[in-house]
Amino acid sequence: MSAHASHAPKRSGIADWLTTVDHKKIGILYLIAGGIFFLAGGLEALLIRLQLMYPELQVVGAKTFNELITMHGTTMIFLAAMPVIFALMNAIVPLQIGARDVAFPFVNALGFWLFFFGGVLINTSWFLGGAPDAGWTSYATLALNQYSGFGIDFYVLGLQIAGLGTLIGGINFLVTIINMRAPGMTFMRMPLFTWASFVTSGLILFAFPAITVGLVLLMFDRLFGAAFFNPDAGGNVVIWQHLFWIFGHPEVYILILPAFGIISEVVSTFSRKRLFGYSSMVFATALIGFLGFMVWAHHMFTTGMGPIANTLFGLATMLIAVPTGIKIFNWLLTMWGGQIRFPTANLFAVGFIPTFTIGGMTGVMLAVPPADYQYHDSYFVVAHFHYVIVGGLVFGLFAGLYYWWPKMFGKMLNETLGKWNFWTFFIGFHLTFFPQHFLGLMGMPRRVFTYLAGQGLELGNFISTIGVFGMTIGTILFLVNAYVSAKSSKRAPADPWDGRTLEWSIPSPPPEYNFAQTPLVRGLDALWVEKMAGNKGMTYAEPLGSIHMPNGSFLPFIMSLGLFIAGYGFMYHNYVVVGIGMVITFGCMLMRSLKDDPGYHIEPDEIEEKGVKA
Repeated sequence: MSAHASHAPKRSGIADWLTTVDHKKIGILYLIAGGIFFLAGGLEALLIRLQLMYPELQVVGAKTFNELITMHGTTMIFLAAMPVIFALMNAIVPLQIGARDVAFPFVNALGFWLFFFGGVLINTSWFLGGAPDAGWTSYATLALNQYSGFGIDFYVLGLQIAGLGTLIGGINFLVTIINMRAPGMTFMRMPLFTWASFVTSGLILFAFPAITVGLVLLMFDRLFGAAFFNPDAGGNVVIWQHLFWIFGHPEVYILILPAFGIISEVVSTFSRKRLFGYSSMVFATALIGFLGFMVWAHHMFTTGMGPIANTLFGLATMLIAVPTGIKIFNWLLTMWGGQIRFPTANLFAVGFIPTFTIGGMTGVMLAVPPADYQYHDSYFVVAHFHYVIVGGLVFGLFAGLYYWWPKMFGKMLNETLGKWNFWTFFIGFHLTFFPQHFLGLMGMPRRVFTYLAGQGLELGNFISTIGVFGMTIGTILFLVNAYVSAKSSKRAPADPWDGRTLEWSIPSPPPEYNFAQTPLVRGLDALWVEKMAGNKGMTYAEPLGSIHMPNGSFLPFIMSLGLFIAGYGFMYHNYVVVGIGMVITFGCMLMRSLKDDPGYHIEPDEIEEKGVKA
């Protein structure tokens, strides 16, 4: 044992998870937390659909229904989809670029704990006087004190805390991908998932400040008597819509671009072919990110912006279908002539393509302003965005989880259970959301908690509710699969899928230092290049040497806890509690600033990797 290594505090059990700054463990934390919120959001969806199964049911009351609608949307977008994306980004991106960690491991941990405490804060509203009830978009004036309950305060403060975590996470990944790539890993040799994570992180950097400003203004209206959004006092309700959607539409691409990256990796690997049109895929990803900021007002065609604004935003929205279409064709042409295999990961990837295409087509329909006047606020819109977010993002996340599970956990997921998971979820999804297009065209508005018999809406709603049970069974099967995998004693090999990228060149799960030696990248699909050259492993850019590692820290957890406490103080106008929370947070920041943390070293004699080329 070397002298350096004694710096590493050996924590175990829960203390290890609370203090970890290892990107792989933080990825697992994101996955667990996101999974829990996903189940909460799914339960809310189940209750929504049960209430609408038949006309004039009373499963839940109107007030509870509004809370369920609001919390389902808020939870799924901010607290379930985002963290599972961050789970995969944390677990995989540093491995794909040949890095030993992210650029700022401490900030990475802080980002997770801020998100987690923000999410918990929002969900405690159920037990403290009622959940938010103004819809997940929380439009003013509905979200002001005179029209909405106490729950909106939880929404405003919880999302600010969670959003701060997402923002610093995005900055961290931008710096990591720009600065930490292995020698030879030029931008045009990066795997598509890394590219998608890079563009997503750029979107986070520019989109999240808009929602932060909106939430701060709403907080001042609700807690301190300001009048930014109160028309009775000279405020303007449309400003909230602009601020929300300047964030909200890029957020859709923040969600879907990583799924595009996952599909690109999975389709390429299981077709045993290089991704067709790699450079056009990169260009399309960047273009989607760029155009994503120019289409926000298509959510606002009916607010009276006028024909010129409506025309421009309509055209920009149609334009964004072009790079998306490029991707669809490139995935199909990657599979064309390939040696295609269909493990569960590829089933989800191939199921993604037609499903997402349907969502894209209805998106182009909604982009036409005169038509949007008819579709607006109907179930047609609900069907559209679920086809994009569930049929796109959730299918993509399932594909990514089945693909990278062995790399994250060192165990394979069961393929038989996986295929049952796919088919129940896939069929359940289409049964749920396909009829909603027609319900919308027949005039069923969004967010209504019941409807009258004899309006032709019974059959569509009944089928839609039955479909939810299929998705529920699929989700349960995934949880069962994860449990069976965890109990299995069989270890996953380093490269179970005959992969093409760097993460498959190291053991599953990776050691804490990822790469004993930094790899030398000699082309696109770095591992495949070495396989084709007949090499057993990677070519290395450095000799075996001492590896510097960061120490774990309790500070990110305690810092986030401080903001969590302060949030309650603001809501209950108890400024002593605000003071306590802020003292905790700023005290941690001061400690972090003043205390030098040198980390520790792992010496070559401790590196357990066998057969390393020195």
